[in-house]
Amino acid sequence: MKTSYQMSISQTAFRLTISLGLLLLLLSASSAALWDSIQGMREFSRDVEFDFTEWTARALFQKAVSAALRAERFLDPAQQNALVQTYLEQVNTTAQWSARLDQAVAQPKLANRAEIITRTRAELTNAKQRLAALSPLTEAVIQSRTESMLAELGFGLGGQVLPPVLYQVTDLPLNLIVSPREEIRTVFSTNLIAGLDTLQKEAIEDGIYTKYGYSALVEPIGGLGAYPTMVMRTTDFNWLTETVAHEWIHNYLTFTPLGIRYDASPQMRTINETVASLAGEKISREMIARDFPDYALPLPGPRMRSRLPAESAESSTVFNFRAEMRKTRVRVDELLAAGKVDEAEAYMEARRQFFWEQGYGLRKLNQAYFAFYGSYNDQPGGGASGSDPVGPAVRRLWVRSPDLKTFIATIRGVRSFEDLQEKLSRQP
Repeated sequence: MKTSYQMSISQTAFRLTISLGLLLLLLSASSAALWDSIQGMREFSRDVEFDFTEWTARALFQKAVSAALRAERFLDPAQQNALVQTYLEQVNTTAQWSARLDQAVAQPKLANRAEIITRTRAELTNAKQRLAALSPLTEAVIQSRTESMLAELGFGLGGQVLPPVLYQVTDLPLNLIVSPREEIRTVFSTNLIAGLDTLQKEAIEDGIYTKYGYSALVEPIGGLGAYPTMVMRTTDFNWLTETVAHEWIHNYLTFTPLGIRYDASPQMRTINETVASLAGEKISREMIARDFPDYALPLPGPRMRSRLPAESAESSTVFNFRAEMRKTRVRVDELLAAGKVDEAEAYMEARRQFFWEQGYGLRKLNQAYFAFYGSYNDQPGGGASGSDPVGPAVRRLWVRSPDLKTFIATIRGVRSFEDLQEKLSRQP
């Protein structure tokens, strides 16, 4: 007869075996999505591409240790909530010391600069060490709470949520997106190491543009559906839990017709991202309302997952980023459809400067920008997706579905946008 500890180890081994299988398929699917005809573009990115194998091996080992210990089970709900609060406060403290160090290095005519830098760096090191000590247990708590909510929402299989919810807060890789200049469409995407400066990003983008005639953009991301999921450090608990759930949905859909066809077309990419955004918000809000009511948001509506500038409310006197971006995308689509590529690019640069004057510091606004941000179409109004009908179609199916599990069960079999439209036509 197995002891409870032995059973825990067996369950851990089972979970990690499934996880490794998922990882291999995820990585192989990613590799298969690359086109030989555009591999030449990697001459500008190859030296700074992110090594998922090394990161994943290290992250899985850390998660295996955490899963074997299951230390979160020894904390009651009140203690778990207090841990989350302490963790978020420590994230904020660490960010403040990092900002102070940047200021000490950059501030002109600073007296006792060397002394201040030494003291500030020591405080930042201590803050990072405290945060590192808090992170594994806090992540385990959020993983456990999210799994519990998923099981409650009908995603459990024999009491087991597959794949298990695993995430790690880390410095996220950057995303390189490449689009044709003549149309808005992602033809190549890869992840680059974190921390590239602006000049390094511009060199990659300009190199691809000049030599191959494609539009390119190196952009930060908030989460990545690797396994374990990679999530950006933040003090926004709603954003954190929504991103964890969003990326879990991507992993859950990996072996379904919908997930397998993620890169089959721009429409399929948008369907996948819109589904994950809607579901991620739902899972997060349900879990927070049940377990962390102090963090519940007062108003409904999805939160931004990317690092896009915060949007202003609808108002005749307040600048509306989403409405203006939608106007920009619609006009760009019109110009490209008419074959006026140079005019479209000049227009995008003029609009980028306009957004900058309104306080939205977009570094670059081009076809690749719209190819990337246009995939996130879970909110009414279009934004970077313009008049794209795909997101609204997904939202119609969402509204007509009685619950999240039914919605996912219906849409996971979608193989094309036409398939989605056909499913909608058969619903009341």
